[in-house]
Amino acid sequence: MQGRLTPSEARGIQFFPFENWKNEFKDARNIGFDEIEFIFDDEKYMDNPLWTKKGQNEINAIILSSGIKVKSICADYFMRKPLFGSNKKKIEESVIILKKLISAARRIEADLIEIPLVDNSSLKSGQDREVFVGTVSRCVAQAKKFNVTLGLETDLPPEKLIELLRKISSTQVKANYDTGNSASMGYNPKEEIFLLKDYIYNIHIKDRKYRGGTVPLGEGDTDFDKVFESLNKINYRHGFILQAARGPDGNEFEMVGKQLKLLNRYINKYLN
Repeated sequence: MQGRLTPSEARGIQFFPFENWKNEFKDARNIGFDEIEFIFDDEKYMDNPLWTKKGQNEINAIILSSGIKVKSICADYFMRKPLFGSNKKKIEESVIILKKLISAARRIEADLIEIPLVDNSSLKSGQDREVFVGTVSRCVAQAKKFNVTLGLETDLPPEKLIELLRKISSTQVKANYDTGNSASMGYNPKEEIFLLKDYIYNIHIKDRKYRGGTVPLGEGDTDFDKVFESLNKINYRHGFILQAARGPDGNEFEMVGKQLKLLNRYINKYLN
């Protein structure tokens, strides 16, 4: 996940590293990654290189020189400015942003835009879900034209998430599964993965305590053996994005390197 190789400097656990985003590609390659999930947030979003053709050309150049691909975009923008609610004007503004992001994804050859529907953007009511279904459905045709999948990361129980996906009823809208968020909510990963097997398109790897925050991999309540054993049984073959806990500023490389090794152990044990 972009930003994990840059000191936080009180910016929180996740942010777009304006000052260091190019260097992160080279650092990621040296650590052993092959992919970065790009972040698009609402803060100074017009300065994000994804927003302009010039910036997209810069992204393509660094992808080519580093060998690190960008297959997915984490659209944290929609956590602050969701695609549902009572303010129709703000919803329309967010639809415009999403459609522009779909075009941007095509230009850098990313095939997934992840839409977070957790915390401030959680779909708490049936009305929220109905509005969201209608809003996202308006973007499906463009997503299909450009071969971009919209991945929904929610805190809904799996039955409710499947219900939501079936209402949208598009092959371009899938599920982004987060191992830590699942543990935090107390969901059974085996039940979730088997129920969502036809929809899971991307997986965020993190660890959290039950009803608690993010902790280093292996220190929380995520049952990684059960997660990966279940993924093997459904023949999951898409990507994994490390969205794990941050270390102290200045300790990014060591922290990320350790967690990548742990992730690779599970992949090698269950999926290779």
